[in-house]
Amino acid sequence: MSLSQSVSARPAEPAPSRARGRRTRINRAHLALAVVLVLVIGYLVANPVVYLLRGTFLGPDGLTLGYLVDAFGQPGTIRMLRDTVVFGAGSAIFATLIGATLAFLVARTDIPFKSFVTAASLVPLIIPGILHTVAWLMLVSPNIGAMNPYLKWVGLGSLDISSMGGMIFVQGLHAVPLVFLLMLPAFKAMDPTLEEAAAISGSGVLESLRRVTLPMLRPALWAALLVTVVNCIEGFEVPLLLGAPEGIQVLSTKIWFELSKFPANYGAAGSYSTLLILLTLVGSYLYTRLSKSGRKYQTVTGKGYRPRTISLGPWKWLGGAFVAVYFFLAVVAPTAILLWVSTQPYFRRPRVEHLADFSLDHYRRIFENPVVPRALFNSLWLSGAAATIVMLLMAVAAWVVIRTRLPGRWALDGLAFVPLALPGVVLGVALIFVYLRSPIPVYGTIWILLLAYITLYIPYGMRYASSAMYQIGGELEEASAISGAGLFETLRRIDLPLLAPGLLGGWIFIVVSAMRQLSTSLLVYSPGNEVLPVVIWAQYSDGQFGALAAIGTLMIAVLVTLVMLLLLVGRRSRRGISLDAM
Repeated sequence: MSLSQSVSARPAEPAPSRARGRRTRINRAHLALAVVLVLVIGYLVANPVVYLLRGTFLGPDGLTLGYLVDAFGQPGTIRMLRDTVVFGAGSAIFATLIGATLAFLVARTDIPFKSFVTAASLVPLIIPGILHTVAWLMLVSPNIGAMNPYLKWVGLGSLDISSMGGMIFVQGLHAVPLVFLLMLPAFKAMDPTLEEAAAISGSGVLESLRRVTLPMLRPALWAALLVTVVNCIEGFEVPLLLGAPEGIQVLSTKIWFELSKFPANYGAAGSYSTLLILLTLVGSYLYTRLSKSGRKYQTVTGKGYRPRTISLGPWKWLGGAFVAVYFFLAVVAPTAILLWVSTQPYFRRPRVEHLADFSLDHYRRIFENPVVPRALFNSLWLSGAAATIVMLLMAVAAWVVIRTRLPGRWALDGLAFVPLALPGVVLGVALIFVYLRSPIPVYGTIWILLLAYITLYIPYGMRYASSAMYQIGGELEEASAISGAGLFETLRRIDLPLLAPGLLGGWIFIVVSAMRQLSTSLLVYSPGNEVLPVVIWAQYSDGQFGALAAIGTLMIAVLVTLVMLLLLVGRRSRRGISLDAM
């Protein structure tokens, strides 16, 4: 008998049968896992939205539009809506102008110290919004602003930061890193061929930028602008601290005030929250359309291209000066004034003779106050627990979406991104609707804060986990399955170790973001369960600026140290850590 006859004589039917049985079992496991994920994520994400809409459109006698009519029939509603649009659009335009310029300087020019420029553009992300806003109040407040004497020297006089212009300036300055991160990849991916052709035709740098570069970047610019508009409309700290005292209301602060008064107007809060959700959904939809239409502007295709750095000549120092001014306004000045106030017996403008009164009494007193150490502990463990739960949950969800072939699995991906349409203040309102009358004893406990943070950061966890999953081939999983490993053993021993760098990057982002979160925390916290942003708000409300500055300085130091340590750990990984979502 020949070798070919021997091989052909072997029974072939049982092997396919076993393979079919194995695939059936794996598919059932995939399906069961997907169902569990949909139930868990659906409860966290969809449940608050359903209860919010129910509380807005369902009255004692059934369906009603009465809450909407009452809310939008209040005096000053038109002005509030107008101020919301002006604040969001103005802040976004200001941030886009600065952020896109910084991205252009880093990606396409020969300005010096590019690594520093990148760091300078991202450091403001670590500073909590409430500290950034309070710092600018200390710097440019009409009566006590530390910078006002110096502004008079250059002919600007005293500026009033508690105005619409001041709100746009502070919010836009804090949103610059978002635009920088969105525009940097677009500038880096540009094929410079068309710019070189313009230069050969006699166009200067500015003309080439106006007639070639900007038109090619139009979709990316519009997309960045829309995302930033949505982000700024959701802004809470700036309009609460700068606008509300002067009678300037926007949607986010109007919602908070409706819940803060006695008795709370839940119907109006739900109505305004519904409108805010609609605005964010419209912005997200337009962003998606622009991202898709941007394909016709593609310049990087299968054809190779050579990146070219634009030589600015002596103008590169002007670019460096632009970066230095931004870094001073966004980081140095706010941090310096907080440090100064924290070491003085009371708030006063910096002067050389006041250095003799240097004191650490505010730091000693905040640690003698049991609320501050408790809030620091709560912030650390809540942000760490939320980040851990989100990244583990989203790692499994990303695996189901990317690795399996279940029909409709992309709906899970869409469900995970629903919280992007829920501003923090809206989620706080929705959680109140869910748990105020729920049999689950969560409202009034620290656990509602944990649920809020998990829900808020599910989309970012999904983004990090998906990006990491796409970088890993499926061959090792197949080898593990052939070796007899089960689904969960493969996830534990193969996928999670390989995903670790990406998951750690997401973990850092969520920890930092949750530590800074104020709007949701302010709505759902209870006495004894404070977190640091809430304590800072309480100190501001009581006029305790020295204690506020000490807590803020401590908080910035903790966040910077945490990020540096985790990035140091991540560098030991083969792929490192990406913080692009920040």
